[in-house]
Amino acid sequence: MKKSTKFGATVLTAGLLVGLAACGGSKTPENSGGKKDEAGKDAAHSVAIVTDVGGVDDKSFNQSAWEGLTAWGKENDLKKGANGYDYIQSNDASEYTTNIDQAVSSGFKTIFGIGYLLTDSIKAAAEQNKDTQFGLIDAVIEGQDNVVSATFMDNEAAYLAGYAAAYTTKTDRVGFVGGEEGPVIDRFEAGYVKGVQDASKDLKKDIKIDVKYAASFGDPAKGKALAAKIYQDGADVIYHASGGTGPGVFQEAKNINEKKSEADKVWVIGVDRDQQDDGNYKDKDGKESNLTLTSTVKGVGEAVKDISEKAMKDKFPGGEHLVYGLKDGGVELVPGNMTDEVKAAVDKARERVINGDVKVPEKPEKK
Repeated sequence: MKKSTKFGATVLTAGLLVGLAACGGSKTPENSGGKKDEAGKDAAHSVAIVTDVGGVDDKSFNQSAWEGLTAWGKENDLKKGANGYDYIQSNDASEYTTNIDQAVSSGFKTIFGIGYLLTDSIKAAAEQNKDTQFGLIDAVIEGQDNVVSATFMDNEAAYLAGYAAAYTTKTDRVGFVGGEEGPVIDRFEAGYVKGVQDASKDLKKDIKIDVKYAASFGDPAKGKALAAKIYQDGADVIYHASGGTGPGVFQEAKNINEKKSEADKVWVIGVDRDQQDDGNYKDKDGKESNLTLTSTVKGVGEAVKDISEKAMKDKFPGGEHLVYGLKDGGVELVPGNMTDEVKAAVDKARERVINGDVKVPEKPEKK
């Protein structure tokens, strides 16, 4: 069963500015054996997220999920730890199953797998632990009443990113850096490419698109190397959908722009959360500037928060597949540093998608 939930654009564009350093956190949940709060009473509810590689400070997907869970915990006066809310960080794919098992044994009542790569591990854990509730972000598990699946129409937001890139480029060449190839990043690539192509027709230009993959969501060095190649080949805008690999893309853009004038700068389009701050740098004249053109954002944190709240109220949507898109505010493109002309073009494109005049593909043409 599919269901759409409205978040509202203001929630996504504002973001959840939670201080990660203040929250602390580690691979092992605090008070890992208990199920009661500090007063010895039963906790109202407890929720944990098991991250994909990259961690809760990846400035992208995992971080958004942790920010949402942290906000939920604080709003409900819960403590960080096994009696309230926590995260378990996966540093390698081999740790997914172990980390989920650890969350179960620690007594968490609702456990989220953050990212489609955790699908098999969540599915197995749900089959073995019928009394525990599980959430899976960015993939679908069917036929299990103790699992809720949440996916996002990333292709729709990526389509708008394509428009922003096409209307901004001065070299008529743009790039895309993906993490690992698969159904989710397929949506990002397909939407972005379609957006660039449609915008090119509007502009009566032939804008080239350079697509490269890092084969990892946690390799900044690879992201930096790929970005260097794309920029060297003439692109001046790169959209990354690569999680913890993305900081490398930003770093390469900064390295380039620190030697350039403002008029000749290169740009990065962020992903999953507003990455405006990641684009701060000083140009060759020592002036403060920013290279984040815009960011596609999706309510990963809000989805985690919403499902956690439902679970605490005994309304866990088990067995459902929740889908979030442009129409209901589940994904969006933030204003960022887009010019008024670019914003106007993006707004028209957004309207066409919402009205159904444009069908944004979910798979790249070559696949």
